Amino acid sequence: MIRSPLITVMTDAVMKAARSLKRDFGEVEALQVSRKGPGDFVSLADKRAEKVLHETLEKARPGYGFVMEEGGVIEGSDKSHRWHIDPLDGTTNFLHGIPQFAISVGLEREGAIVAGVIYDPVKDELFVAERGKGSYLNNRRLRVAGRTAFADALIGMGVPHLGKGGHARFVRELAAITVRAAGVRRLGSAALDIAYVAAGRLDAYWERDLSTWDVAAADVILREAGGFITSADGAGPAISPGLVEVPSVACGNETMHRELLAILKSAA
Repeated sequence: MIRSPLITVMTDAVMKAARSLKRDFGEVEALQVSRKGPGDFVSLADKRAEKVLHETLEKARPGYGFVMEEGGVIEGSDKSHRWHIDPLDGTTNFLHGIPQFAISVGLEREGAIVAGVIYDPVKDELFVAERGKGSYLNNRRLRVAGRTAFADALIGMGVPHLGKGGHARFVRELAAITVRAAGVRRLGSAALDIAYVAAGRLDAYWERDLSTWDVAAADVILREAGGFITSADGAGPAISPGLVEVPSVACGNETMHRELLAILKSAA
């Protein structure tokens, strides 16, 4: 496990936020049967967790900027550093009482993502990486899977939700991949899905219309595990310096990434 001061700061922040999320998750099932429903409650859970992350990281690293799902962009006095925060990645899962969601924190330095922490509070799985220091799940070093035959691959994906658009393209891409891969999975958290590629649980993953808080931490975790990650058209990085939106993501080991890009291009 990485024991650097930076990773310690990030880990402490997500662990504090996780306590409130776990407590709130325990209440969601009861709210399912109420007439009002759990939507407002989950929104409050999201904001509470983000507030804990913001306050803890601001205290530890004064002056750093923030890019947050709920709070938006907050400019800091230190223009070289920005935190990219998703306090609850997998909100729809959380909303329905499905235990597949995570807290994600990535650090941008001079336009590049240099450290990431993703924590799954239900399974107590902590994914961490710092540039040049490797990628870990709890105390185990991570490496992407070594499979090279796409017919043996398990592929993760993101499905465009209501109001996003892009459904016709997604259906074409899904059709092209399902006839070539061993299987596909939609697990509901982009951060965890990419971390699962880093851990070798998934062989590749693609999704469109994300934001940096979905991908920042996972980006460095995947790279430090030996993976490749770009936009889904392969034309550039998944995260471009200074951008909040991430047009698309495709990732995997070198062979799977290349094959996935070719299949997506064929379905365009």
